[in-house]
Amino acid sequence: MSETKKGLKQKAVKGVLWTAAQKYSITFISFVSDIILARLLTPYDFGCIGMLAIFMILAETFIDSGFGSALIQKKQPTSTDYSTIFYWNLGMSVLLYAILFFGAPAVARFFKIPQLCSILRVQGLILFVYAFNVVQHNQLKKKLEFRTIATVNIIASVVALSVTIVMAYQGFGVWSLVAKNLISASIVSIIFWFFVKWRPKLVFSWQSFKELFSFGFYMFLIRLVNNIGGQIQGLLIGRFYNASTMGFYSKAKHTEGLASKSVSDVMTQVTYPLYAKVQDDKVALQSMVRKLTMTISYITFPMMFVLILLAKPIFVLLYTEKWLESVPYFQILCVAGLFECLQSVNFLSVAAIGKSKISFVWTLVKRVAGIVLVVGGLVVGGIKGLLIGMVCSAFCNYLINISMVSRYVGYQWYRQLKDLFPVFSVSIVAMLLSFFSARFLQLNLYPDGIVKLLVFVVSYLGWSFVFKPEAYSFFKSTALPMLNKVLKR
Repeated sequence: MSETKKGLKQKAVKGVLWTAAQKYSITFISFVSDIILARLLTPYDFGCIGMLAIFMILAETFIDSGFGSALIQKKQPTSTDYSTIFYWNLGMSVLLYAILFFGAPAVARFFKIPQLCSILRVQGLILFVYAFNVVQHNQLKKKLEFRTIATVNIIASVVALSVTIVMAYQGFGVWSLVAKNLISASIVSIIFWFFVKWRPKLVFSWQSFKELFSFGFYMFLIRLVNNIGGQIQGLLIGRFYNASTMGFYSKAKHTEGLASKSVSDVMTQVTYPLYAKVQDDKVALQSMVRKLTMTISYITFPMMFVLILLAKPIFVLLYTEKWLESVPYFQILCVAGLFECLQSVNFLSVAAIGKSKISFVWTLVKRVAGIVLVVGGLVVGGIKGLLIGMVCSAFCNYLINISMVSRYVGYQWYRQLKDLFPVFSVSIVAMLLSFFSARFLQLNLYPDGIVKLLVFVVSYLGWSFVFKPEAYSFFKSTALPMLNKVLKR
């Protein structure tokens, strides 16, 4: 191996480790933030921010328009390319903020909360901050400067959290959450401008724009469709229920997401470059997808079942009893998390072999079907029906993804279901043993939770040590070495 390739590989490995470090550090900070702010603020405060999430996320998607991916994919982007995209981002931020500013009264009327008008206008300022750092962020990613990205994001999260806690304690309510988002984004943008010496030139090239847009078009469409499909339930809850109900849902969804995606997000980032490397070797790709799928399921499946079991004591302990209404929402969402944790590993394997167009088509099918299921669930069963619709949607998405993998990668869908069955069935058995053991003892809230946890862990690990299933072997050979490397760093 040449010195250049060896150096690039080492930087890539370090980048992966720093990405993992950032992911788990931010997750931990977010977790601590949730605990503290849930005690200082009300479900109404969180609900107001949750109602506006879809507008902010869609605006940010249009600002980027897939150009971030295009700049990374292009081997040698020029200063003209970067300047063109910078001015596009800036122009789109002005246009979209104007839309948010003048549309804010209509949004407030839609949700029947007058305060949302001023909240949206202030929170919308984050679009300008985002537009100013997209190019710098992607330049750092292209240079594999993940350590810088990780460090900056961690610093920004800690500072923003500190200010937010003070504001919440002083009684600023929902405005403390608005400040958290603005401060975090602003710190990241300022530091990126300091570290990246690039500055835009006074040039905008339509040729460069068209070339980059052709690269990122399908990535933009996929991200747009995913964001609409992923946020539609919040829009519906905000419209047909009150802000407090939206707050209970937001807390449940955020907490579930910390668990269901904590493992899969990092592991897919670690292995995605390897997918691309072996894209022409179907046997190697199939083996890689299978190994990763079983490893993620071995970790995440029991985690989700434990959270379903311990939902009530967890929410009371962390967030206090005022958040108890979130518990049934959280338990239903954890069922959806069983399928969501495996979405990326399957979807990215298809994307890695260049099937971006077909990936978009099926993404559109999945999201349209998901919206139908969510809306249908809301009509039939109210908010719990909506959540059950989300579970059905996640299951359908998973089936479509494994069908795509079966067709284009060769890892047959029935074989994947067969591979997952042992972990899934043992997790259910362990959950039932835990539930009935605790019920027989009839203990109070926290002792009950401790007994359930102990019985589940002993049952699941006992099965692993005695029978040594394939998923357990993959876990030892895949996840543990990655964890050791992260800890050594």
